[in-house]
Amino acid sequence: MTTAVATPQASFIDRNYHLIRRLHSLSGVFPIGLFLIPHLTTNSSIVWGGLLNKAKFADRGIDASGAGVATFQHEVDFIHGLPALIFIEIFVLWLPIAFHAAVGVWFARTGRFNTTRYAYQDNWRYVWQRVSGYVGVLFIFMHISSLRWGWTYGGLMPGFEADAAASSLATHLQRGSLGMVMAGFYLLCVLGLVFHFANGLWTAAITWGLTISVGAQRRWGQVCTAIGLGLGAAAATAVFGFATLDPDAAREVEAKYRQPTVEVNEQVEINLSRAAERPSITGEGEQQ
Repeated sequence: MTTAVATPQASFIDRNYHLIRRLHSLSGVFPIGLFLIPHLTTNSSIVWGGLLNKAKFADRGIDASGAGVATFQHEVDFIHGLPALIFIEIFVLWLPIAFHAAVGVWFARTGRFNTTRYAYQDNWRYVWQRVSGYVGVLFIFMHISSLRWGWTYGGLMPGFEADAAASSLATHLQRGSLGMVMAGFYLLCVLGLVFHFANGLWTAAITWGLTISVGAQRRWGQVCTAIGLGLGAAAATAVFGFATLDPDAAREVEAKYRQPTVEVNEQVEINLSRAAERPSITGEGEQQ
């Protein structure tokens, strides 16, 4: 008589491993990864705004030296003016980030580094993808909690004011308890996120079966490298721009930005002048 041996049932993750890996790669590309592009573009406007919009805000009394501050404030106002912003943040950013981070940590804990035996480029990218993922999770939480929820971590990361976007972000990077060290910390973390995204784009194409041949992987790798270099340049530009910006001078520009334009003031003066010239009426058909 033979005795049946019970076979342990595979876990849910093991049964759906390939699906989970595809969803993980998809969440890293969209919406999280694609959000990185406009986010870094907006932040770097503190520099490129001063170069491209030198005369755009002249009607508010803002010269070329303050155009970067005004451009950044304009972009922030647009974002904060989006309808149902909180729902966009929850369902397009925070929940996908939480899913991607949780699954990514599980993959990292169950994976194996083999650089001691095979110290090739692809293996080191595998290691740095995991390391940048761990650092990225902590940085994103600190970034969101400080700039969106107002956590200062005991003065380490001063808060952010949407109505004074450039000056408060410059203060955030320069005048915390660590001083300018915070700017260096931001630069390293953001560059790590850029690497994580660019390298994740390359691996996502393999995961989804889009780049099967070695040649296709090499060509797609060149595209991902170009994307990474572009985003890295935007990240460095943004951090440099805010790390060298005078918060007090920026606040003066923001005050001018909030004032009515010169054309509006002139129109108000014209309307008041016309109203003063009209004859006042003291009774029915009786004019003073």
